[in-house]
Amino acid sequence: MLIKPRFRLVPDGTRIKFMRGRYMGLIVSAILSTASVVLFFYPGLNLGIDFSGGVVMEVRTPAPADFAQIHAALRKENVPDQGVQRFGDPSEVLIRLGAAPTEQGTQTQVARVKAALEQGVPGVKILRTDVVGASVSAELFRNGLLALGISLLMILVYIWFRFEWEFAVGAVVTLVLDITKAIGFLALTRIDFDLVMVAAILTILGYSTNDKVVVYDRVRENLRKYKTMPLRDLIDMSINETLNRTLGTSMTVFLASLPLALFGGESISGFAWVMLFGIVVGTSSSIFIAAPILLFLGEHRLRRDAAAPTAPKVTAQRP
Repeated sequence: MLIKPRFRLVPDGTRIKFMRGRYMGLIVSAILSTASVVLFFYPGLNLGIDFSGGVVMEVRTPAPADFAQIHAALRKENVPDQGVQRFGDPSEVLIRLGAAPTEQGTQTQVARVKAALEQGVPGVKILRTDVVGASVSAELFRNGLLALGISLLMILVYIWFRFEWEFAVGAVVTLVLDITKAIGFLALTRIDFDLVMVAAILTILGYSTNDKVVVYDRVRENLRKYKTMPLRDLIDMSINETLNRTLGTSMTVFLASLPLALFGGESISGFAWVMLFGIVVGTSSSIFIAAPILLFLGEHRLRRDAAAPTAPKVTAQRP
């Protein structure tokens, strides 16, 4: 005996006509993705130390950090800082320095910063120092892009073998649009783009792929069950049938990521914010982008073998 859940996000028997908004969904997605591409080139991503190279020093001041005092101390020693920002607690600060051409130059730069801070900000403590050379950062950036490309290729191969090609094209095009929006979000919010953000984008890809497979699987099942139903109505029905699962999964992951974004500190909050954005984009794209693309590509091909309903033959009876 099956027990029905007491709470459902979407009532049973819901029949929302999602495909009525297919053109609007695609247009809005195209506008957002185009804007994201523009943001990628200008102002561009805020590359973290992993990809830009340089030095990051985490320091703790005896009182809440006075940024003007820190900048003045660095200027006094002619140290060109790329940025000073709060990191977690009000007394902790990150200082970013540009990459030096040689290792000896980097060590000299770090020593100058330590001397400047100790002289200009009494009681300061250096908690950690991270150094990434220019050649290493270029290799990390290349490997990160390679990881994203291989992920997209493997997803295409997986969906191609599991479904018809119309499904594969719809899923991959939608995933590319999801990635561009995530890149635009990073460029707009100025969150550091580093290896952690590459991991966040790969996580979004996996989550979004799973969401689309759930919807596509129900569409394929209904294609076999309802031979003569128009594809538009069949896609609407399939989305409605999976809506509870889609929204339930999305809300679970969203609520799990929200505390990390709010209280996780600088080291993990960026990852969590990108995840939250990706959950919203991935869930909505399954309904308003992937499904309309499947409708446009498969309206005639997926129904080519469907038997058209024929009128019953009327036989004349003898009097």
